[in-house]
Amino acid sequence: ERKLKTRHLYRHFKGKLYYVMNIGLDSETLEEVVIYQAMYDDKNIYCPLEMFLSKVDIKKYPNVE
Repeated sequence: ERKLKTRHLYRHFKGKLYYVMNIGLDSETLEEVVIYQAMYDDKNIYCPLEMFLSKVDIKKYPNVE
């Protein structure tokens, strides 16, 4: 099982940096979401926790480490 650290910097597999601020809940579905900031601008973003922690499709991105 993959764990996520809040208040931690992560590098996306395509190279950009993101700062994970917190884990929250979607107000409609109560699904856990990751709230993070793109380090290349000031935008705050959220996505489902499951999506954030999913493994990279190595067939689609064969050169990913």
